[in-house]
Amino acid sequence: MTIGGSGESRPSRNKRRDAVRTKATQLRVEQKKKNRRNRFLLQGGILVVALAIVAVIALVVMNSIRPAGPGPANMASDGVLIGEGMKVTETTALKAGADAVPSTPDATGTVADIRVYVDYLCPFCGQFETTNSDQIVKWVTSGAATVEIHPISILTSKSAGTQYSLRSANAAACVANYSPNDFFTFNAALFANQPKEGTAGLDDAAIMGLVTSSGVASSVSEINTCITDVRYKAWVVAATNRALSGPLPNTTVEAVTGTPTVLVNGKQYSGALDDPKEFAAFVLQSAGETYSTSTPTPTPTPAG
Repeated sequence: MTIGGSGESRPSRNKRRDAVRTKATQLRVEQKKKNRRNRFLLQGGILVVALAIVAVIALVVMNSIRPAGPGPANMASDGVLIGEGMKVTETTALKAGADAVPSTPDATGTVADIRVYVDYLCPFCGQFETTNSDQIVKWVTSGAATVEIHPISILTSKSAGTQYSLRSANAAACVANYSPNDFFTFNAALFANQPKEGTAGLDDAAIMGLVTSSGVASSVSEINTCITDVRYKAWVVAATNRALSGPLPNTTVEAVTGTPTVLVNGKQYSGALDDPKEFAAFVLQSAGETYSTSTPTPTPTPAG
């Protein structure tokens, strides 16, 4: 009697070895197919990422070289001219590439013409603003003077890479465009919250906060969009170049060489920036030298 299985013979050693080899060959073939598939997917993924990077770079380049748009309204002279009652003289926007249109000083001999070129990161501009803002408002409100403020950006590289000088000048232009009679208070707010030169300065959100806190009365949403878009960047750069290269209108001063550049009836103020009485005396002196003795002169009075 035989004890065992079904009686079928076991595979021989050679057959078992051949089966193992065949299986191994199949596994290698499958692995090669898998590797090729993975390589294809990886290459495809790299291609997709590369195309996405190219698209982003192209978008950045296109945005950086997009044609310059028009400048802000109410700044055709590259500055905001403010007259009696602190009302802004409204002007149409400069077309891209157009030259500035100088404002015309008062010809009657009764109004002092004050023009100030400022950079919102410049500490000396802040000092002049803090010292003289109140008496300038008094003179302009009464009609004894006009003030024309020219925001420029000569310190764009002095804010840890954030271009605060340019962005703040752009923000001032945005307010001038959309809510011109609030320009002076916003200008004052930028100086009241002036960062130190060499720091990052205020970010866009903080600048937009000043729009609200300074009491800008209209078009706040449009102004905020204008700020985040840096809409007047090209204009700020062009206006700055015009100021630095000259000639400056209505004066023998050839060009801006630093800020603040303060002109009264075409004459440059070089006195103390922190002495309101000295500046008031300069205004009276400049008016007396500009007009004949038979012509009435402006009547600003020194601060008490």
